[in-house]
Amino acid sequence: MDPAVRCYLADLVSTARDVLGPDLVGAYAAGSVALDAYQPGRSDVDVALVCRSGLAEEAKRELVGRLRHEALPCPARGLELVAYSRAVAGSGTPEPGFEVELNTGARMPFRATLTPSARPAADGHFWYGLDRSILHQRGHRLLGPPAAEVFADLSPDDLRRLLVTALRWWRDRPTPAGDEPAPGAEDAVLGACRALVRVRDGEWLSKVAAGRRVVASGRDPDLVGRCVAARRGGPAPGAAEARDFQLRVLDEIAAG
Repeated sequence: MDPAVRCYLADLVSTARDVLGPDLVGAYAAGSVALDAYQPGRSDVDVALVCRSGLAEEAKRELVGRLRHEALPCPARGLELVAYSRAVAGSGTPEPGFEVELNTGARMPFRATLTPSARPAADGHFWYGLDRSILHQRGHRLLGPPAAEVFADLSPDDLRRLLVTALRWWRDRPTPAGDEPAPGAEDAVLGACRALVRVRDGEWLSKVAAGRRVVASGRDPDLVGRCVAARRGGPAPGAAEARDFQLRVLDEIAAG
């Protein structure tokens, strides 16, 4: 783990314990840190907190105030933090179910959401169930019991449904006309690779690792290989070819 991120996570857990006290059951790194794919300068730091029960609004606001970038500087692009009750974390629900969500960082728009109903539908409600599935399988424990004991996985039907919803969300994002290089299109392609690997092989991998597995299988090796290279500074793929790949993966997963 990046040393700066390791120190930051230790400070974050200490601050969360100051705010929540014995109500804090556990803290877990998710995302690129959990998937051994953290890239300084590009990756976010993703953290899930688990509490004994629901949080009062005062505790939510204090958590936001103490953990936002201005109070606890994040060394990455930004922090994406979500707190859940123990009951929701262990339920396997596909619903958002969070207590508080915080996005903050030097290169990330600030967002603090205190209830799932305040999360705009256009921003996607599928992230949380998928993130908890990743945490169940790959969560990196910072405090508390092992992640697999705290987070339940999704049912196969809910997993497929949320993956289809996620792929449709990526499909519907605005893209440039034609097939000029489209920065960010590599993430859409590699995200589709990750969904494909999860359905096909049952594993959650980082985007790059999933892309390499898809390349090794002989599927679209040129496009996916260029997307892997783009994550390391190479040129982005064209918008049209990226969209075509996404649509083919979406159709395959939706068909079951």
